[in-house]
Amino acid sequence: MKRPDQGLVTLEFAMVSAVFLLLFFTVLEMGRLLFVWNSLAEATRRGARIAIVCPPSHPSVIDVTLFNAPGNHASNSSLVHGLSRNMVSVDYPVIYGTPMVRVAISGYIHTLLLPLPEAYRMLEAPGFVTILPSESMGALPDPSGGTGTNECP
Repeated sequence: MKRPDQGLVTLEFAMVSAVFLLLFFTVLEMGRLLFVWNSLAEATRRGARIAIVCPPSHPSVIDVTLFNAPGNHASNSSLVHGLSRNMVSVDYPVIYGTPMVRVAISGYIHTLLLPLPEAYRMLEAPGFVTILPSESMGALPDPSGGTGTNECP
């Protein structure tokens, strides 16, 4: 004799687990999104911090901005997937008579891993900018009384 509710537990589990898994992966994906956004903000801060002590247009500035080792002129970031050299800009503006360093990241597209239509999976990140006053623009005092040396990683 068959019971009328045979298989009902399986159906309920399938319905509840589908909703649970969707919510679980959405939370994971939002965490990944926040990690990438925070990494982009940190990248501009790192780049500006090294740019204020390096000579203008030194290649290590973009290397460090991309989370690569100084001297590693790779075209992509070792930490943030999809972040490349052409998305980073380094400027040396003068604001109110003070030389500054401006490092910006723009044009980064973050791709969500959720099963959504392609138009909803691509999120363009806002522009990330860090502006710091320059310290020495790369010229360090020379103890022998000379004009200084440019020491930059």
